[in-house]
Amino acid sequence: MALTQAGTYKAASLLMGLDATMVSELLEGLSPEEIQEVAMAMAQIEASGGIDTRKGEKILQEFCTKLRKSSNQGLDTKRFFNETLVNILDKEKVEKIQSQVKDIFEKNNPFKPILSATPYELVLALEKESASVIALILSELEPKKVQEILPLLDKELCSKVVWAMTKPVQMRNNMKENIASVIGRRLEGFKGETVAEGASDTLRNLAIVLSESEKEMRDQMIEEIKTRDEQTASTVRDLMVTWEDIPNIANMSLQKGLQGVDNKNLAIALHGADEEIEQKIRSNISERAAAALDEEKMLMQPPLKKEVLDAREEVVKPLRKASEEGTLRRME
Repeated sequence: MALTQAGTYKAASLLMGLDATMVSELLEGLSPEEIQEVAMAMAQIEASGGIDTRKGEKILQEFCTKLRKSSNQGLDTKRFFNETLVNILDKEKVEKIQSQVKDIFEKNNPFKPILSATPYELVLALEKESASVIALILSELEPKKVQEILPLLDKELCSKVVWAMTKPVQMRNNMKENIASVIGRRLEGFKGETVAEGASDTLRNLAIVLSESEKEMRDQMIEEIKTRDEQTASTVRDLMVTWEDIPNIANMSLQKGLQGVDNKNLAIALHGADEEIEQKIRSNISERAAAALDEEKMLMQPPLKKEVLDAREEVVKPLRKASEEGTLRRME
């Protein structure tokens, strides 16, 4: 005889408060179809934030006082599958139930729009939120996406968020869902928007414009910036030619710039470099220099990240000097 809808809900509520052994005993009298219904009801209850305390106690009392569990921690759905269902149903039925339960969780998961949002959209949606709220949202994301988001935050806020992530606040499911829903609605309204460029992006764009200007005009603009902020002027000057610009530098200019670069430094600089940059450099050094470069790469220890960055700066320095002198040529 099939369970009624009310009976299924009560059975699911009861099972979520018992251990696996007792669950197995209680399920022995049910058919596979009835077990499937109970499992689906458990998934729906869990996806909606769990059982209301008063209602749960009433159901437990209704079944049997002896079956009441002293601990507040109930049996989660995953454990229910692993320890109970697999011992009662065949593998195919268990997989079918698991698939249906997964669909229920995805449908009811308030974090779904957050998980699929881009880092830039999330930064917009999290604007003006507290560090603890941002930390809560980031804790639901893949580490790679978190790494992309953190640099987009204000430096002070970023530090607070990182600290908050080391001290997660315990929060009820319904509170987490409310926060996720608010952020989700913001994401819907932010479609098509982008985060404003950071200072470094703005300076890089300015540097590109100046690098393509006449030397006299460029020097005048740099000097104007220098009178206001010497550090900013130095940053703009450095950003006129970067490691990433190498593929766009004319061969003759690159060859001249590479003449004074030590092979060891060049080998370190090319560690983990983009293939396009490495090929550009190799095509502008002699066969003998290329052989010496390969030998250096074979003999050297894997360099530290700082060593790689420092070596790349050494490679770029002659190119920057040529740019300042107005002799650096770029590819059309």
